[in-house]
Amino acid sequence: MDDYKDESSSRYKKSVGKNRKDEQLEQYRKRNTGKGKKMTDDNGVRVSNDRRTLRAGRRGPLTFNDFHFYKKQSHFSRERIPEKVVHARGFGVYGEFETYESLNHLTRAHFLGEAGRKTPIFIRFSNFVGNKGSKDTAVDIRGFAVKFYTEEGNYDSLSLQFPVFILADAMKFMNVAHAAKQNPVTDIPQATTAHDNFWDYVANNQESAHMVMWLMSMRGRPRSWRMMEAWPINTFRFVNEHGKSTFVRFKWEPKLGVHSLLLDEANVIGGVDPDFHRRDMIEAINMGAYPEYELGIQLIAEEDEYKYDFDVLDDTKLWPEEEIPVQIIGKMTLNRLVDNFFAEDEQSVFDPANVVPGIDFTHDPVLQGRAFAYRDTELYRQQSANIEDIPVNKPVAERNFNLRDGAQRHRIDVDPVHYHENSLAGNTPAEASSEEGGYVNYPTEVEGHLTRDVPSDSFLDFFSQARLFWNSLSPVEKQDLIETFNFHLGYVESKSVRQQNVDMWANVDREMACEIADNIGVERPKGTHVPVTKSSPALSQANTPHYAYTQKVAVLIGNGFDGREVRDVVELLYEYGVFVEFINNKLGTVTGDDGTKIDIDSTFTTKYSVLFDSFYVVGGHSDNGDQFHQNIIDFISEAYEQYKPIGIATDATDYFQQADVRNMPGVVFATNNPNFGPEFVSAIAQQRFWSR
Repeated sequence: MDDYKDESSSRYKKSVGKNRKDEQLEQYRKRNTGKGKKMTDDNGVRVSNDRRTLRAGRRGPLTFNDFHFYKKQSHFSRERIPEKVVHARGFGVYGEFETYESLNHLTRAHFLGEAGRKTPIFIRFSNFVGNKGSKDTAVDIRGFAVKFYTEEGNYDSLSLQFPVFILADAMKFMNVAHAAKQNPVTDIPQATTAHDNFWDYVANNQESAHMVMWLMSMRGRPRSWRMMEAWPINTFRFVNEHGKSTFVRFKWEPKLGVHSLLLDEANVIGGVDPDFHRRDMIEAINMGAYPEYELGIQLIAEEDEYKYDFDVLDDTKLWPEEEIPVQIIGKMTLNRLVDNFFAEDEQSVFDPANVVPGIDFTHDPVLQGRAFAYRDTELYRQQSANIEDIPVNKPVAERNFNLRDGAQRHRIDVDPVHYHENSLAGNTPAEASSEEGGYVNYPTEVEGHLTRDVPSDSFLDFFSQARLFWNSLSPVEKQDLIETFNFHLGYVESKSVRQQNVDMWANVDREMACEIADNIGVERPKGTHVPVTKSSPALSQANTPHYAYTQKVAVLIGNGFDGREVRDVVELLYEYGVFVEFINNKLGTVTGDDGTKIDIDSTFTTKYSVLFDSFYVVGGHSDNGDQFHQNIIDFISEAYEQYKPIGIATDATDYFQQADVRNMPGVVFATNNPNFGPEFVSAIAQQRFWSR
């Protein structure tokens, strides 16, 4: 059993000190409610009646001079701004990043320059395909965008939960987004790639193969944002104070390990709780179990640019960790929810072009395009060039510039001079030298003729690393991936597109493609996979850490339970930071045989088994006893089918027998078992028992 014990267990909440960003935001926080507060309109005039419109006579028409109604309604009509074309469904929280060691030998970036240095951050998790009202648990590409409020200005790091991208050139941004989104004629399906257009795109743009393998794997269905790795996918440069450049890629590693939902779980949860990931993040932060992620870097020396069998500029290729190790350099802790979703999350802006001295671009073709596309999108969405003045986006660093005016301008610039190279203001604001912290681009060599050719021939190798990914998966992960392919391609109506995909996936693994073909009604492929035998253990979730900490346990309980036994078990769960939820037929309290009373958190009517990681079956008696017993049996059966841990209290053995499940891996019985508590915690930590 992995002993991840932490003082931030589900029973305790840490205090969070203010940082510079939080102090800056304080001036924008306004409270409208409270003793003595009187309602006003946006002009500050007090409102005497906010319930009924002004009309001409008791039964007459509304009057044009009802300015209060006009102001209220016209503002309401403009409450929303256009949602993002992609990554529309998102959720943001605040936190802090702490550097483990100085990286001055690699980069002059101030926030990485000293061990223990802390930097405020804001992070937004998002889904690529669905709209704002879709579901969290869709099989999708997820964003993991981090804004560092550094002393030198904002640095935005935009990641995905995969280390590779679906395209190798920014020219295809629009194409893949159109293909993944809903059909333009019918406007369906929502938040899924299980349709003809996406798979037609995949089969005819085969550089997508590697990332689609990741998407169809368990990685496409994270259990929680707290349990999801993330990579910025692009290749950047570190530049130190001596001007030396090193190629770098970044990686975020969750301290809880990398864990996923089953496809069936994800589909059901999307219907019964579309806010599953949001709710999970809110619960963890409110309980003081602050999510933590370590930041790692992979480095390639400038002189080793052509040393590998992949191009360092190709975003459809990962850098194998066995060849280029990940060096952990710091930790991010998420510890505060936003005060207002629209003001902070919806108006937050992330831009790959927001870099700080010491971090620079490479000629990565996707990065070059992203540096233009993100800001351009937000200029349209926000209808303003002043997006960096919105509080959540505002840097904590001092800002002096000659930018002026525009919609939503709140800053009042009082300088009569607003142009560079002047004598009236002493030529200020003045340029800053490199020594003074000015950003200086790395003088990378550029030569050659204008061309639309790929940067190197290895960009055209679409399948070697997709095969590497396949080789790296455990048998359980491979079978899950095949079933996910079957599900998505099973929705494709065009037999030609299904056949094209099967023929394509034979390049990754012939046996996999044949099994898919047999399930989706097309011919087995004639080709076979590329001759790659290497694997990377780092790519398999079978090798991720497992903890009981913050796993969610449903306690199925009625009256008459063994008070002492239940208290001992629940106290142990709390000790390990397990999240516990008591469930019965109805809300209220249940009473044990020794008078112990427990408040019920939820009912079987409002909760489904897929919403929990494991189950402690206590039983007892309740109103509508037959239904109570059947609910418990159903939960056990469903949990067992989903390979989840089940703890059976001494008085609850009959429930397990009635559920008609056979072998016992992951089922822990309290009867005649003095070690029940630790064994159950150990099972909770393992999370899935694939041998059933």
